[in-house]
Amino acid sequence: MEISGKPKSRHEERQQALSFVYERMFRDDTVEETFDDAFEARDAQVGKYVQTVVKGVEEHTDEIDKLIEENLKGWKKNRISKITLTILRIAVFEMLYLDNIPASVSINEAVELAKSYAAENDAGYINGVLGAVERSLKKDGES
Repeated sequence: MEISGKPKSRHEERQQALSFVYERMFRDDTVEETFDDAFEARDAQVGKYVQTVVKGVEEHTDEIDKLIEENLKGWKKNRISKITLTILRIAVFEMLYLDNIPASVSINEAVELAKSYAAENDAGYINGVLGAVERSLKKDGES
């Protein structure tokens, strides 16, 4: 699979990462096979950021989900939509593992993704959950 191609904006890369992380919820093959299928089916160019996020979310799902669940107020993870969970996972992954992206940027981008792809009220909910995650990371000294 080719990794190069026309450079995308970080927002476009997040959209592509969202698509792949969401798709991975329903597939049993490897991440590489998912990338290869996307390249073959739609000539999708998968950049380094997208690969990092998709592989990282998959590798750290348990830790990411634990942090999400600890910050869901009055909800359980299985009650939120899969697209909302995907957006939360990407943002929490960035907050935990990508030091070059400020938490405020991860939160803002997650809210923007939610406005485009999730239900009407999910953007505010995502903002609240991620704000709580950010505060808990600061309290724990991780951010």
